[in-house]
Amino acid sequence: MKHVIELKVNGDSYQVAVDPWRTLNEVLREDLNLTGTKLGCGTGDCGACTVLLDGRTVSSCLTLAVEAAGKDIRTVEGLAPSGEELHPIQEAFIEEGAIQCGFCTAGMELSAKYLLDRNPAPTEREIRASMSGNLCRCTGYDKIVAAVDAAARKMK
Repeated sequence: MKHVIELKVNGDSYQVAVDPWRTLNEVLREDLNLTGTKLGCGTGDCGACTVLLDGRTVSSCLTLAVEAAGKDIRTVEGLAPSGEELHPIQEAFIEEGAIQCGFCTAGMELSAKYLLDRNPAPTEREIRASMSGNLCRCTGYDKIVAAVDAAARKMK
């Protein structure tokens, strides 16, 4: 039996009827057409599906949509302040060459936001520890660490 739930995503409210076993990732991508959040491993190991749920990072592939009802959900589509400008984290990822194929980028950027919201001037070690739940096969982590560091400086 489907449950009608309200999801608050990137400041907008949506009512959706979902089966109780559907993941937040499935509903974001398939029902709301917010495809920036990727599905990588499906087991919570790669970080590609990372979103912010009430300000904390979660794996949307492991979070049931019904668990997210009524909570504030932020996806990569809601990171930038408008469709006309990028968030400083997104700018830094581009400027530092921390994007290649882009598959992991949304999860990386949201993990970086979580870190920088709590620690506006992290050390390299703190950046690496915070980003350790996100895997990238293309860029190498040095550019990602440099991008998070650059974003921290931009956001001051």
